[in-house]
Amino acid sequence: MDYVSALLPPVVMAVFFIGVIRVIVKTQGGANKAKEDAAVDAALARVEAPRKASPTPDA
Repeated sequence: MDYVSALLPPVVMAVFFIGVIRVIVKTQGGANKAKEDAAVDAALARVEAPRKASPTPDA
């Protein structure tokens, strides 16, 4: 019975890991992909706007 207690934690972790990967793969794309991409693009544009507006002085 020691082998059962030795193998149980890795098996449980493997099952959990496979479940997490399946959820990640299933949530990629789909109907909301364009909306999510637009939100990311807007956030990046807000972050990069001040960089482009302020000129860097030449040394």
